[in-house]
Amino acid sequence: MPHNPHLPAHFSRQNGVLFLEGINLHTVAAEHGTPTYVYSAAAISDAYHSYHTALLGRTAKIHYALKANSNLSVLKLLHSLGAGFDIVSGGELACALAIGAKGADIVFSGVGKTVSDMQAALAADVSCFNIESIPELDRLSTIASSMGKTARISVRVNPDVDPKTHPYISTGLKENKFGVAKEAALALYQRAVKLPGIAVAGIDCHIGSQITSIEPYVDALDRVLDLVEAIEAAGIPIHHLDLGGGIGINYEGAGHDVPPLGAFIAAMLTKIDARGHGHRPLAFEPGRSIVGNAGVLLTNVEFVKPTPYKNYAIVDAGMNDLMRPTLYQAYHGMTEVVVKADSTNAPTLYDVVGPVCESGCWLGRDRTLSIAENDTLAILSAGAYAMTMASNYNIRGRGAEVLVSGDTAKLVRPRETVATQIASQLACL
Repeated sequence: MPHNPHLPAHFSRQNGVLFLEGINLHTVAAEHGTPTYVYSAAAISDAYHSYHTALLGRTAKIHYALKANSNLSVLKLLHSLGAGFDIVSGGELACALAIGAKGADIVFSGVGKTVSDMQAALAADVSCFNIESIPELDRLSTIASSMGKTARISVRVNPDVDPKTHPYISTGLKENKFGVAKEAALALYQRAVKLPGIAVAGIDCHIGSQITSIEPYVDALDRVLDLVEAIEAAGIPIHHLDLGGGIGINYEGAGHDVPPLGAFIAAMLTKIDARGHGHRPLAFEPGRSIVGNAGVLLTNVEFVKPTPYKNYAIVDAGMNDLMRPTLYQAYHGMTEVVVKADSTNAPTLYDVVGPVCESGCWLGRDRTLSIAENDTLAILSAGAYAMTMASNYNIRGRGAEVLVSGDTAKLVRPRETVATQIASQLACL
């Protein structure tokens, strides 16, 4: 792997020091400690505007997927830009409402909506529930009726398209837990229109995450449009098309290019128009492509441990701070925060590993780095599915979060401490 990996937009080096926008990341690590997640407001804004620009002239809504990064300051920024929100839990609903989003801005996805989730979402009058099973539909009908509410629904259709991504983040195959098989969808719509408290609004499809080619999306869209035509032929109007998340991001830098977002949107719009569905309002649910490359995880090198078999860089961030490498064998670029021109540390191949007491606690394999004890590393592309997947395993506090805008860096979530973890528990004998 390269010693100096490709840096995402808004990252730069100045006199050997890594900057995010106008902020020296070495200074951030010194002020806030490590591990610390740092996000760029400009990168988030640019990514959102890429969707907005690609959809100009269309009736379309961009619902940011909170599961990618749910920090309230990030959500508030996106809300100010005009984003709606895609949620999968009552907790995410509460966060969206807390930053000023209205129910009309929110779609509720997820396979396991609880009674309390549904009640809260109905009270907030969310714009649409994306339904994934008959029992869920029946439960929603019962609850909506008891509350004197009408729940607008889409059915999340599983088109059985292979996105050729990691099996844990593939959601559109017939064996996945998500969605309703396309062969069963018409019957579910026919059931829905007969139920009290239910109003059919649209159709939803989400085939997976971190898909880096356009073809699976277009293939899935073709199958969804076939279904729309069959549903409407049965006398059930479909108002909107919810096309799920956006294209994946580039984690690995040069030589691993991802199709431009504009090309992805253009291909989808071309297919929609060619099939005669250009009049329908559209929704997208991107998360990773909005925040993924806007973030970095700063971590301190605790020890450099040579062995006859491997050289290890043991850092203070672990699998509890960044689960993706352990869970998905995912790649994240990493680089020194300070590159020293007169360094005596020769570039060396390391496995970068964390302190958690698991062999699976690793962050990068075979990385060429010039480092010594107490140097700071930056783990790139940590804006999505990093802090939101963090845990307190080994009684480790989750890291601080900092939001950068220009030459201002603000702490937007303090570091958890052992004391706060203990205080939240009840010791009962």
